[in-house]
Amino acid sequence: MHALIVVAHHDPRSLTHSLAGKIAKGITQANPDHTFEIADLAAEGFDPRFSLADHAVHRREASPPPDVLAEQGRIERADALVLVYPIYWWSMPALLKGWIDRVFSNGWAFDFSLDQPLRKKLQRLRVHLVEVGGADADAFLRHGYGEAMTTQIEHGIFDYCGARVVSSQRLLESETLDPALHLDTANLIGQRLFATVEEAAQLTSV
Repeated sequence: MHALIVVAHHDPRSLTHSLAGKIAKGITQANPDHTFEIADLAAEGFDPRFSLADHAVHRREASPPPDVLAEQGRIERADALVLVYPIYWWSMPALLKGWIDRVFSNGWAFDFSLDQPLRKKLQRLRVHLVEVGGADADAFLRHGYGEAMTTQIEHGIFDYCGARVVSSQRLLESETLDPALHLDTANLIGQRLFATVEEAAQLTSV
């Protein structure tokens, strides 16, 4: 099985990048036949700006541009999509949000028109969220940030397209806790990424 790990952080030395690497390592530790690709949006220079050309795609007046088609192809080749990103202002970075704005386009991720019911097109996609935050869990609970992020990202983005968020992990107190704790968690996430799918397949074959 194959995973696409999308990283949205400008610093390759960041904890975010290290977590992505640990997830990738865990994937192959669990099964050497599993593969992964890391999409480093910052290093690759992905343009997150939703332009007039992207608006034309949304309105079905144009085909997606080559950079969007390339990202859609990456997702289509994957059995799991893993997003690894720091929490900025209780949400995802603009780079990642722009990637979603442009890549999860009308006609590919969903079908929307004024004269037809919405059709979700990404039912096969399994999503894993790994969010890195400096605050503690109490701050997310006390102010309702955690629930707001769940509504915005898991329901507002992925459920709208029919994709299923299989796991959502917030690795908090990232600036005060020992990074090794979060790195160990990331490795376990990678090891378990396809476990449920494999277990289900084994039960079906019995």
